[in-house]
Amino acid sequence: MLKTLLMATACACITNIGTAQIKKSNYKTEQVTFKNADQSIIFGGTLTLPSGIKHFPTVVIVSGTGKQNRDGEMAGHKEFLTISDSLVKNGIAVLRTDDRGTGQTTGIYETATTGDFGDDALAAINYLRTRPEIDSAKIGLIGHSEGGAAMAIAAAKSNKIKFLVSLSGLATSGYESLLKQNEDIVNSAPIPDYDKKRYNDVNTLMFAVAHKYADSTNMEAKLNEAYAVWKKKDSIYFSTLNIQFDHFRFPIYSWSKSAVGPWYRYFLKYDAQKTMSKIHVPILALNGDKDLMVAYKENLDNWKKFPTAGGNSDVTIHIMQGLNHLFLPCIKCTTAEYAEIKSDFSPKALQIITDWIKMRFK
Repeated sequence: MLKTLLMATACACITNIGTAQIKKSNYKTEQVTFKNADQSIIFGGTLTLPSGIKHFPTVVIVSGTGKQNRDGEMAGHKEFLTISDSLVKNGIAVLRTDDRGTGQTTGIYETATTGDFGDDALAAINYLRTRPEIDSAKIGLIGHSEGGAAMAIAAAKSNKIKFLVSLSGLATSGYESLLKQNEDIVNSAPIPDYDKKRYNDVNTLMFAVAHKYADSTNMEAKLNEAYAVWKKKDSIYFSTLNIQFDHFRFPIYSWSKSAVGPWYRYFLKYDAQKTMSKIHVPILALNGDKDLMVAYKENLDNWKKFPTAGGNSDVTIHIMQGLNHLFLPCIKCTTAEYAEIKSDFSPKALQIITDWIKMRFK
């Protein structure tokens, strides 16, 4: 998940670099490239357009954490390709792009923040508004996981986005989400209870310290100091267990190096309530009830609560029974199971998305 998107707010700077068309029976596909507002990044993507109709809705897919290509390849599943194929066959155009530093998109993914990803989504919106066949009054975003936070950031700062669809989209603060996600993953892991306790204890401590010093130049030193104190206490605790070999490992040095980077610093301070209360467009939010990465109850509750507090009552939520973070039916419902699942993205979820968009933007 969450580590589960440059400044592109000025549409006058958007540059369409080129397209290549591949015609299909009831839709056409174009390989497109465009730049962001300050011309620093070239995005490569695929625009799929329905044929024979006009004034169709259009969505941009905003990916979650981790470098992904335009098809959203995760654990052997091409999530975004599946979504795109389904939507375009139902008269909804889709733009999906490679993430920064992936495929045909330039830039450096590792130095980007969730806010940057939101600006990348706006770059895609601004590009679509240059296309004569695209109805600018019917352009929205579909955000998965961290992409939900990125699209919320984009929608809070721009009135060019006309609707949002959250797929397991983050709607809690960055700090809260990291705590909850790691706790859920640890508690579902096939490890002894005493190791679950140790992981949860050290994770809680380290995230608290990182959050406290997120704006400080000495964050790394504070993390290492906190870990050293915890390690002494943990050694005493482990000695009471009468276990010969200790297999517990916490990668403090590599983790602290990552935590001082721009993504973590930004994410730890991300305020979902402040951001989402500024969203004034229709919202559809779906979450699987077996999701370990973005807990469904807290996040769906907030997708409803935060925009409503800002005066937006057009929010629809759906709890998807038996589905994991990738909207796949699961049995063990662990992250390790993703690659074992043969099913595709939930047809029921796709139908809900299609019906909701078409009902509002005919």
